[in-house]
Amino acid sequence: MENKPGNFRWTVVTLLFFATTINYLDRQVIGLLKPSLESEFSWTETDYSRIVMAFATAYAIGLLLFGRVIDRIGTKLGYTISLIAWSFAAIAHAFATSTFGFGVARAALGLGESGNFPAAIKAVAEWFPKKERAFATGIFNSGANIGAVVAPVMVPWILGAYGWEEAFIITGAIGFIWLIFWIIYYEVPARQKRVTQAELAYIHSDNEVESVNAKPVQWGKLFGIRQTWAFVFGKMLTDPIWWFFLFWLPSYFSTTFNLDLKKPSLPLVIVYTATTIGSIGGGYLSSYLIRRGWGVFRARKTAMLLFAVAVVPIMAARYATDIWQAVALISLAAAAHQAWSANIYTTASDVFPKKALSSVIGIGGMAGSVGGILFPLLVGWLLDTYKAAGNLNGGYNLIFIICGSAYLIAWAIMHFFTPRMEMVNLDEPTESPKPEVVS
Repeated sequence: MENKPGNFRWTVVTLLFFATTINYLDRQVIGLLKPSLESEFSWTETDYSRIVMAFATAYAIGLLLFGRVIDRIGTKLGYTISLIAWSFAAIAHAFATSTFGFGVARAALGLGESGNFPAAIKAVAEWFPKKERAFATGIFNSGANIGAVVAPVMVPWILGAYGWEEAFIITGAIGFIWLIFWIIYYEVPARQKRVTQAELAYIHSDNEVESVNAKPVQWGKLFGIRQTWAFVFGKMLTDPIWWFFLFWLPSYFSTTFNLDLKKPSLPLVIVYTATTIGSIGGGYLSSYLIRRGWGVFRARKTAMLLFAVAVVPIMAARYATDIWQAVALISLAAAAHQAWSANIYTTASDVFPKKALSSVIGIGGMAGSVGGILFPLLVGWLLDTYKAAGNLNGGYNLIFIICGSAYLIAWAIMHFFTPRMEMVNLDEPTESPKPEVVS
């Protein structure tokens, strides 16, 4: 009978989960405060879309930079720098006195928050074999949903009790508590004294052992690899949809169904709770299929196709006659997105060596943010145009059609670039990767 491996790797996932929770809590505060800030600063939908765009632009640049930096300086230090930067930026919103000031604070927040996913995905690759990575990613990625669940309860309460400035200060300060535990508990497996030899052997059961001093790959080389482009287009077409769910759903429920955002919002809590189930369940599904003997590639691709199809019903939101019908359709789509997200991140760790992983995540994340820059401009223009015509819901209807079709298009493009499962070998002079043998 085999010795059971230890469980310290799940402590690592717990740390990543809470970091991602804080990341999304800080990110979503402005969406919940939007009606109050619109009143105080006389924002139009276009003004707000530009503030969102400032975040997305900085986030895109930051992903590109942080991905490279984390491959060079390591996960522990890279994550530390990222969290300190975004926590100070979140607090800085409280001192903004103009629309421009909010744009600057959002840009600083985007730059800092961009380190979260490159660091977290690299940590998962360092600590988990492939058969567990999607599940581990689904768990930590569900922190995004928990942050989104906590925010609609926490932020309105702080707003009512203290004011919008305190909402930014209190939520922004939470990250420094997490930082204490990160510094104490995180280290790569080879240097972590709390890890048993059995667990260390299990972590490296894919024969992907790399030196802790492995040199990072030349960044430009990654753009010549088709697996990079599969990840790029998959992120570019789907990340903006999630950003729409984060930044515009509160306003959608408020304007369409008269939801009072100054009180804890049950519809938003339900939507983001559903995404937690999607994130963990989506990661579990492909990991389960692999344990049942499916090839890694087949399991990931089948799961992602299922999740892409599950987003399509959101197109029917235009026919919703009450808020709970809309909640049901949007909950399904948002849950499917997070299931998709857990798997698309893991596809990168399936085909790229650990020494290049943060860079690839950063490149793909940047592409997602480019979509996040362009999509808010379209959303703001559509909503302002239809609002001026007295038909704001017409703008949302078009947006939901875009949301419903984006994932199937992304899946088809990813399949075009990677029709077969191939592990990238960056140590060879040729750029032709070798097929991965999946048992």
